[in-house]
Amino acid sequence: MSWAFDEGTGASTMESVSQDRDDIQYVFTQAEFTEPCDPQWRKGVLGNGLLFDGYSTYIAHPLNEGDANGGPQYLSALSIGVWVAPRSYEWGDEGKLSAIVNRYNTDRKQGYLFGMFRHGTWSFQVGLEGGRWEEVWSSDGHELPKNEWSYVSAVFDGDQGEMKLYLNGNEIASAVLPRGSRLAEAVGEDLLIGKNNHGNLLAGVFSLHMFSGIIDELKIYNRPLSADEVATSYRHVLDTSHGGSHPQLTYDEIKLDRTPLLPDRHRPQYHVSPPAHWMNEPHAPIYFDGHYHLFYQHNPLGPFFHQIHWGHWVSKDLVHWFDLPVALAPENDQLAPDGIWSGSATYDADGLPVLFFTAGNDSASPNQSVALARSTYSRDGDPDLVHWVKHGEPLIVQKKGMGVFGDFRDPFVWKDDDEWFALVGSGIEGEGGAALAFASQDMLNWTYKGSLFKADIQKFPYLGPIWELPVLLPLGSDKQGVNKHLLLVSPVGQGADVEVFYWIGQLDKQNLSFIPDQEEPQLIDVGDFHFTGPSGMVDPKTGRKIVFTIAQGDRTSELEYQSGWAHNGGLPLSVYLRDDGRLGMEPIEELQSLRGAKRLSLRDKSLAEANILLGDVQGDMLEIQLEMEPGSAKRLGIKVRCTPDNEEETLLYYDWNQSMLLVDRTKTTLHPGEKCRGIQGGKLELLGENLKLHIYLDRSMVEAYANGLKSLTTRVYPSRKDALGLEIWGDGELLVKSMDIWEMKSIW
Repeated sequence: MSWAFDEGTGASTMESVSQDRDDIQYVFTQAEFTEPCDPQWRKGVLGNGLLFDGYSTYIAHPLNEGDANGGPQYLSALSIGVWVAPRSYEWGDEGKLSAIVNRYNTDRKQGYLFGMFRHGTWSFQVGLEGGRWEEVWSSDGHELPKNEWSYVSAVFDGDQGEMKLYLNGNEIASAVLPRGSRLAEAVGEDLLIGKNNHGNLLAGVFSLHMFSGIIDELKIYNRPLSADEVATSYRHVLDTSHGGSHPQLTYDEIKLDRTPLLPDRHRPQYHVSPPAHWMNEPHAPIYFDGHYHLFYQHNPLGPFFHQIHWGHWVSKDLVHWFDLPVALAPENDQLAPDGIWSGSATYDADGLPVLFFTAGNDSASPNQSVALARSTYSRDGDPDLVHWVKHGEPLIVQKKGMGVFGDFRDPFVWKDDDEWFALVGSGIEGEGGAALAFASQDMLNWTYKGSLFKADIQKFPYLGPIWELPVLLPLGSDKQGVNKHLLLVSPVGQGADVEVFYWIGQLDKQNLSFIPDQEEPQLIDVGDFHFTGPSGMVDPKTGRKIVFTIAQGDRTSELEYQSGWAHNGGLPLSVYLRDDGRLGMEPIEELQSLRGAKRLSLRDKSLAEANILLGDVQGDMLEIQLEMEPGSAKRLGIKVRCTPDNEEETLLYYDWNQSMLLVDRTKTTLHPGEKCRGIQGGKLELLGENLKLHIYLDRSMVEAYANGLKSLTTRVYPSRKDALGLEIWGDGELLVKSMDIWEMKSIW
């Protein structure tokens, strides 16, 4: 059999021996939310190649071979040759391979499997007559590199009793079998390219053990190829199209492509997001050499939580972001082979950026420690900070008595004069979540200082047993000249309310402890789990204190599969200490650069007058500034994403009787699979002020900032494409003091 993958377009590919056309399975060939499109074709080593996205792309080639009694046929030989360029490595659940090509059943010890494993190792495995399963693995130093072409070959020679692996024409591993061995073909199994015949299922939806990257020139032979034939096949490609050199691949030719997702009617267009697939919290913001860098928790294999890397964006203005290659990935080491989890960024003694991250190592106890990576900027002048080198050993390893053992993550590190300080999320047994404090004179050797601050879960059970993602930012002096700080935490564990809580208080730098002004924590956002995962920075350009968060998608795994993406960042939020001692907050002013046409500007209108003027304004990418005076109304606000008949609508409103900022999503969508339902909100004391809403609509994102005091972040997924209208709402008389609306432009 032979697949050249030279079509370059379309959703099928030719197997040239049988002349059969095989359908290419790909999530967007029949898309619900974006425009249908072909699988992603790329430049191959000869002509074109096919890009496998890591979770949905595969080819099934049906085979019904078997003997007259339905039993397996037996092969004396099988050889495979194929060019592959892996984009990502899987975690390797249950020791299974990410299949390049396979037709096997290990329970029956039948068939063959050729694929990759953790960190680029690879293997050829066969089921033999007599119920044996044999494997040959790549040797150390012969892993398949990411984002590069490799020619891999596997040979089973039953008569000679040999299995061999070849990399780029050279033999790199072999296994000895009994002479006369026979491969038992896997009856009842399709031949699959890019998908494991028996991959695990995650969340009931996502098939693991799928290939991520480009495949080209796949050939399967029913005879044993000799070493000379393998080498000749390799040289043929080099000599035919590459001037005798090994084929080269650029990052742009294999990178995750956001283009298929740009028409998605629910995916935000001016909020930061990965090109595709999964993200959770953005973190480690840092400013260096005229650019802002922001990293994020990312699974490049698909829109599901697994095998976490550090994604990377860069921006000149905190608004227009550009995708950069993955900054940190799990590697075959004793530091972080199982995940690169959240952390932060700061500067070393020379003013160069460094990353502190949570190193995942499931062979260690605990499986999480604090580790460091340095930019190669000083060595090679890397202006975009694309390349990072990990420090070989963890810097802070949790010991017994240092928080809740086994929960020790998300370092937040900052430099103050000639000293470095770190907070690590954990808890205190029997007491609740805690931010553990550490100090260092050289950024490498750290001293434990106890807990900076800890929860009292007897008084506040929603603060939970464990804290994640602690952030400490200076707010400057209050009116009495007292220096204040902002402490942010994210509780998790039994009984925890997974939101971003904060305290304003004083930092005792001598003892590394935090004394809150008020014992009870406050919420920044009252939108119920759509504003989580905090990180923060002091902007060296302006001195602003800026908070970044994840905006949770609030969708089922089935819809995330169909959409090809999960979650995005919230808008960067400037936080400050108000004159009244409360925390002030507003989206950064640079967002004004995204304003397009001004659609409306009105002053001092009644509800009816305002709605007449709003009749011509529609959109799902808008900025709205609105001030309302209540009159006799006790509840008032604005409906967004309304259909003309109000069958679908989302209501943002303030309840004066309860002093609550709320969103009513009971009519948001008629889509049976979407989860956006109910009424959510929280306390907001306006203290006699008019209601002032600053609202950002960005497709499924709705962010409302009320009087510079609270935000309400929520998600809306209307089923109807005409859910674009706006309507002022109230349960009595009210006055629209002012209202301004702008169209907003995409950042991509």
